[in-house]
Amino acid sequence: MEQDDPGEALTELRERQLGALELLQVAAGSGLAAYAVWALLLQPGFRRVPLRLQVPYVGASVRQVEHVLSLLRGRSGKLVDLGSGDGRIVLAAHRCGLRPAVGYELNPWLVGLARLYAWRAGCASSVSYHREDLWKVSLRDCHNVSVFLAPSVLPLLESKLQAELPEGARVVSGRFPLPTWKPVAVVGEGLDRVWAYDIHNGGPAGRAAPAFSSTSVPRAPDPQAG
Repeated sequence: MEQDDPGEALTELRERQLGALELLQVAAGSGLAAYAVWALLLQPGFRRVPLRLQVPYVGASVRQVEHVLSLLRGRSGKLVDLGSGDGRIVLAAHRCGLRPAVGYELNPWLVGLARLYAWRAGCASSVSYHREDLWKVSLRDCHNVSVFLAPSVLPLLESKLQAELPEGARVVSGRFPLPTWKPVAVVGEGLDRVWAYDIHNGGPAGRAAPAFSSTSVPRAPDPQAG
């Protein structure tokens, strides 16, 4: 009996067209992989949160982080990132002098990833990440707040911010603006746009300002850089 040549078999496998059943198997495998990512990275902790308050994780881009930092430049005091994901905004804010810098994230895998990045950056003891529902976090001592949340939850977030933030606090919202507040500054275009709001006399105050040029914003630190 003739022995099969492994090289020829591999070549044949590469060149063969996929049939309907094989395509179905590939699709099923891809779906299973996507579900595994969801189950590990996005789903933990969501069962404890009402569906209308759930916010899926989408990491901030480098440009978005740069814009957040530009709107917080020159400020001091505590920074809180609500729904901090992998912690990149918290880490960048700490490096720019906003201290303490704290992140609140419900997903334990993302909290662990944020702590890993902070450790690799040599900031493990300088920043903090907590696994906690952002709706249960007290903001009464926060002077700087960063949020990258879905539009569906922003009306409720406005009420929380107005009720809890101290005089002079600044809120920076990425991707989507707060629905009824007037921004004091706007930076960026499209999904990279970021809005800043100031708290005065127990509520938001300010007038809409022209957008700053994003070309003058310094590059944000890479959270994965050692």
